[in-house]
Amino acid sequence: MTLDLSKLDFDKGQGLVTVVTQDASTGDVLMVAHADREALERTLATGEMHYRSRTRGLWHKGATSGNTQQVVSLSADCDGDAVLARVRKAGPACHTGEETCFGEGRWDALAHLDATLAARASAPAPEGAKPSYTRRLLEDRNLRLKKLGEEAAELVTACADADAHRAAEEAADVLYHVLVAVRPLGLSLDDVKAVLAARARPKSP
Repeated sequence: MTLDLSKLDFDKGQGLVTVVTQDASTGDVLMVAHADREALERTLATGEMHYRSRTRGLWHKGATSGNTQQVVSLSADCDGDAVLARVRKAGPACHTGEETCFGEGRWDALAHLDATLAARASAPAPEGAKPSYTRRLLEDRNLRLKKLGEEAAELVTACADADAHRAAEEAADVLYHVLVAVRPLGLSLDDVKAVLAARARPKSP
């Protein structure tokens, strides 16, 4: 977590810069607020988001509610008057209780799915409850690999039949089963995206 405060233009915003706070796991934009130099210094020192409000003054996000935001990265924009804060949140970002200040809904459904799978994989099943389909797959290697193969075959068939609607449905099933299949290996959507990002970088001449 690094951010060169000397490169930020606090004068443009009368001592403040705009902070866009994003969920590092899902890509959701959680909230937009402001920070001054002191707030960002506190953020860098503690690893948790601090903001500056013209009415509330310096405030530590989650200090009273418990809905803290652990910093993953801080990046300044090209003009130096805005900061992108990627965080791991401990609860809803909005004072209304909504997950984001922009209402419900995910901007990245695939990231939401991956976050749900991570939660299912780490949380113990309720005592006496019938295990969910996802948990059955996570606990049974042969079953999850068998289902991955079946879903891939159904996608191939839908594409061969030029059935666009069915192909979209089957592609969604394949993506779900792919993320389930790699989860027991300690891999997540971020690991897959990192590989794709590396492949997308221009090759050196």
